[in-house]
Amino acid sequence: MKKKPEPLISLHNCGIYRSNRWLVRGISFALNAGEIVTLIGPNGSGKSTTAKIVLSILKPDEGSVNRLNKLKVAYVPQKLAIDWTLPLTVNRFMRLTGKTSAAERHKALTATGVAHLENAEIRTLSGGEFQRTLLARAIARKPDLLVLDEPVQGVDHLGEIALYDLIKQIRDDFGCGILLISHDLHVVMAASDRVICLNGHICCSGAPKAVASSAEYKELFGARAASTLALYEHSHDHTHLPDGRIHLHDVTIAEQLSTNESQPENNLSVANTAPEQTDPKELPHAR
Repeated sequence: MKKKPEPLISLHNCGIYRSNRWLVRGISFALNAGEIVTLIGPNGSGKSTTAKIVLSILKPDEGSVNRLNKLKVAYVPQKLAIDWTLPLTVNRFMRLTGKTSAAERHKALTATGVAHLENAEIRTLSGGEFQRTLLARAIARKPDLLVLDEPVQGVDHLGEIALYDLIKQIRDDFGCGILLISHDLHVVMAASDRVICLNGHICCSGAPKAVASSAEYKELFGARAASTLALYEHSHDHTHLPDGRIHLHDVTIAEQLSTNESQPENNLSVANTAPEQTDPKELPHAR
């Protein structure tokens, strides 16, 4: 029997305690090569804190983390401090972190569709072009695990779809595992193999459709959020409006009808309550 590949990273009952409270607690999940896992949740739910555990920026106050030996991780941050007045070209920007060859940089830029901008100045790029450049810089290092924090920030709706398609293509071509952190409930789940919904703890997890139909998800984001999620392959014949309506490209605006009232699927994992709180005094290492 073929041995099952070891996960790239596994979190086991991890918690972070700061300022007399738990930021996150009871966080357990594994991420495998070739898998796209998305962390979603409202503001303050612990998405960034969980990502920092994965990136080894934070050491959990309880629980443990197992990483594949010599795991290579690349990170695309939500915000990047750049002096936009500097005449910084894409090629020079690609060389700022880590040693990569000209061929590796060009291959990465080609993979993300911006090789033609290699000599363009960063300040002239559109939001989508800059995000593609950030992705290129990350994959040029040939990571095993790619962590993307809000990868479609500042991009319009059609640009979001294109970027998520690109992220799936990167997974397919490079075989890396991908952890997405997103506030965007609209398109991101359709690009994911597995979704983990956080609210200080894991309230539900599983396949996107199963998570969107769970009571815990609807309680956090509202029933309408579940009905307007892009849990389908886009045919690009319509545009979703912020209020949940659909603009059909060849018809007038119509209300979207939701018929998906099915029960959560078998591959949905649900936790109805937050983990039991422990007196911080019982944790000698808690801060």
